[in-house]
Amino acid sequence: MAEWKYLFWSSRQGWSCCKRRTTDFSDFLSIAGCTKGLHNSEKPPEPIKPEVKSTEKKEVDLKPKCHEYVIQAPKQIPSFNRPSADEPMKRLQSKISPSLKQALEKLTLNNKEASKEEESDEIKPGTSCKNSGCSKSYVGPESNEEKCVHHPGVPIFHEGMKYWSCCKRKTSDFDNFLAQEGCTRGTHVWTKKDSGKKVVSCRHDWHQTGSQVTVSVYAKNTIPELSFVEANSTVLNMHIVFESEKEFQLKVNLWGVIDVFKSYVTMTATKVEIIMKKAEPVLWAKLDLPPPISVQNEKDNQKNEETCEELD
Repeated sequence: MAEWKYLFWSSRQGWSCCKRRTTDFSDFLSIAGCTKGLHNSEKPPEPIKPEVKSTEKKEVDLKPKCHEYVIQAPKQIPSFNRPSADEPMKRLQSKISPSLKQALEKLTLNNKEASKEEESDEIKPGTSCKNSGCSKSYVGPESNEEKCVHHPGVPIFHEGMKYWSCCKRKTSDFDNFLAQEGCTRGTHVWTKKDSGKKVVSCRHDWHQTGSQVTVSVYAKNTIPELSFVEANSTVLNMHIVFESEKEFQLKVNLWGVIDVFKSYVTMTATKVEIIMKKAEPVLWAKLDLPPPISVQNEKDNQKNEETCEELD
């Protein structure tokens, strides 16, 4: 019989005791033994494999082979104590754009021509009545004896409907609104009365960057001589006169703190921009600071909550 040790090398099979080799595995199994001896019911011991000395694993250095840099967190910016709102106000420097200067020159010429016509007591034929809703024009002295049918109220436009506050005849058509006959009888007014400046609301908004806050007031043809903006560290006060007879006023308790000496105002033909330098580089949640809740209001709110709980 052949020894149990077999060899497989380069796709050829054979026994180590004899030199016969084959490439077919079936032929390999049918090879007759080359040695005679007694039968053995036990499997011969396997040859001892040479010991492979295991090399100790060296610690892998995971550190990058480069220079080490220490990254530190940014230093905290020291917080400022909020200054008092009672600090003295400082008028901000105003910069007037060339477009506003040109618009004011044209407006001044038109006002001079209109004032010359108003100074003369003579009413020119064709002058229309200044009362709202009256379509009559001056023809001569006999026009003063006519009754003026007009609307003493003001026009209101709300949710697509148009009407006068004095009679409230609502319509959705603008031509029908203009054609509505007056609801009051009186005398004609041929010259416009000087009612002085009237305080009006004006659209405004704001935006910010990391270092400054800009407030935009959309007032056309602002008069620089009559307008001013003053502020302290936490309060902004605006007084803007525009279109000759309109006046806009607004006082704001600012959310953050500003540097008054680095803030200024820019006036153009279409708007007024107030550029305020931040005293600390933080983002503002709002332009204005909400008023603090008084202790009395807190007590009233607690009482209301307790009353609601008792009712429940």
